[in-house]
Amino acid sequence: MKLDVIKLDGGSAGSVDLGDEIFGLEPRADLLHRVVRWQRNKAQQGTHKVKTRSETSYSTKKIYRQKGTGGARHGDRNAPIFRKGGIYKGPTPRSHAHDLPKKVRKLGLKHALSSKAKTGSLVIIEDAAASGKTAELAKLVKSLGWKRALVIDGAEVNENFARAAANIEGLDVLPSMGANVYDILKRDTLVITKAGVEALEARLK
Repeated sequence: MKLDVIKLDGGSAGSVDLGDEIFGLEPRADLLHRVVRWQRNKAQQGTHKVKTRSETSYSTKKIYRQKGTGGARHGDRNAPIFRKGGIYKGPTPRSHAHDLPKKVRKLGLKHALSSKAKTGSLVIIEDAAASGKTAELAKLVKSLGWKRALVIDGAEVNENFARAAANIEGLDVLPSMGANVYDILKRDTLVITKAGVEALEARLK
């Protein structure tokens, strides 16, 4: 697959050959769903917590005598049956993460890249270099028509570009090792530098 390479100012910078085994696959929704679900579950904090009957702040005294009242038998007011009592089998802190084979994760990233290439939402730029001024970069991004874009650079992101992009709404920047299925699918446009393409192809061989 051959794609044109552009500069940040919109000028042409030749073309680049993209490997069909990474950018030319037929996207599979089931694979993408599995990887995104794995990512989001792993990121979930799992700090939800309710109080059990041993943690609520009522007295532990038996509320009335066992027999003779004509009512049900009760101990203290912390029982789950009472208002403001403890919660029975409520959520406790835990990890929501589950395992996913490395091969599936790798394949998911390939299918995410291929889905952007197939829909024409993939842009290759020569490099991500900027003066560090947000206003200048924002003007370039607007002229290129990127509204919700993810920029993937090589092994390291250009420091000035990252600083300029930090305050631009809808523009995210990641190094090639940070490329992931969820962030790629979340954005409308995927922008990869030439260095980023080389790094991704080396990573996904």
